Amino acid sequence: MSILLQIEGLTKAYGPVAVLQGVSFGLPHGQSLALTGESGSGKSTLLHLVGALDAPDNGSIVLDGVEISRLDDAGRAALRRDRIGLVFQQFNLIPSLTVSQNISFQARLARRHDPARDAMLAGRLGLSDLLHRYPEELSGGQQQRVAIARALAHAPGLILADEPTGNLDEATGDAVLDLLLELVAETGAALMMVTHSSRLAARLDRRVHLSRGQLAPWGGG
Repeated sequence: MSILLQIEGLTKAYGPVAVLQGVSFGLPHGQSLALTGESGSGKSTLLHLVGALDAPDNGSIVLDGVEISRLDDAGRAALRRDRIGLVFQQFNLIPSLTVSQNISFQARLARRHDPARDAMLAGRLGLSDLLHRYPEELSGGQQQRVAIARALAHAPGLILADEPTGNLDEATGDAVLDLLLELVAETGAALMMVTHSSRLAARLDRRVHLSRGQLAPWGGG
C-alpha cells in the first residue's frame, strides 16, 4: 500500500512553548487514522500543519510526493484547494451563500464541481431539504454537516477532520463517520481525524496518540 502522507521529525513552537517535538509517521492511501491525546497535546497544531495552514519549524510533510513545507503561500493555498478536505470545529461557512452554494464552493474553485456528487453528499448528510437556506437559518449541527459536505465535494485525496462529530448527536455522528469511511474506501483517499472518543477512534484503521507534543502509547480510556 503506497504512502500518501509522510511526516518526519516535525517540530513546532509558539514562543517558548514547544507544541510538537519530533513527530514522525506515515499514512497510506485508503487508510483512516485517529489522532488522539489530551487537550494541549498538539493534535490541532499537527492538523493545521498537514493542512498547509501553517508551516513547521523543522521536519517535513510530504503529501503525495509534494513537500508542503517548501511551498510558498500560493502553493499551499493551491494544495488546500485541490487536494485536501478540511473539516474544523469552526464551520467557516460563507453567510451570503446558500447551503447548496456553500457545498459546491471549494469544488468550483478546484474546477471539479459535480452536481451529482453534491446531491449524494446532501442526501447522505440529511441536507436535501435545506439547500436553499442560509447558514444563519441552521442549527450548529446542520452547519457542521454542510461544512463536511463542502470538504468532500471536490473529492480530496486527504481528508483532515478536527472533531467532526463534536456538534452532532451520537446517531448523526455515527452516520457522518460511516460516510467518511465509505468515501475513503471508495476513492482511495486517506482520513486523519482528531477525536476524543475512544469508541469512534476504534472504528478507524490506526491510532496515533500525542502526549506533550510527542508520539506516545495509547493507554485506552
